[in-house]
Amino acid sequence: MSDMTETTPGWLTSDELEMARARMPILYVEAVPVRVDDSGEVTSIGLLLRIGPEGTVSRALVSGRVLHHERVRDALLRHLEKDLGPVALPRVPASLQPFTVAEYFPTQGVTPFHDPRQHAVSLAYIVPVAGDCRPRQDALDLVWFSPQEVSSELVRNEMPGGQGVLLKQALAHVGCLS
Repeated sequence: MSDMTETTPGWLTSDELEMARARMPILYVEAVPVRVDDSGEVTSIGLLLRIGPEGTVSRALVSGRVLHHERVRDALLRHLEKDLGPVALPRVPASLQPFTVAEYFPTQGVTPFHDPRQHAVSLAYIVPVAGDCRPRQDALDLVWFSPQEVSSELVRNEMPGGQGVLLKQALAHVGCLS
């Protein structure tokens, strides 16, 4: 990741970010980490285990903001490394066309996606990882599920803000929904 653009000086303070969130959509990337077999079929899907601000435990996808003056590809790699560790060996697609765009609104019910802090637009990707994944920062663990296990409503209901809907869309995109 040595060719990453330095983005720290171009970002906002906490107060500036809160003001921006109140006035305009913020761009995010989300990644569904997957393991694939030799033929490219998805064999397992990784979900992070996190503790939310209220102390609730939930499952989550890799997710984060795109910083000012940062390429989408670099943001995706940065968040994958931050959440899965430096040796996860993600294979970011050559084409950065997302499998979907999720619009998170502070008002519930506008879309299936909800973020009480802001209006956010998220580019969602399915990213195969081949290395050793060791969650870092605020993630407690990374659990690998089979496509059948992760398809259950029980697992998807453990995901906040509509990420369960996004996961179902990812499964459909790779042909894992029966």
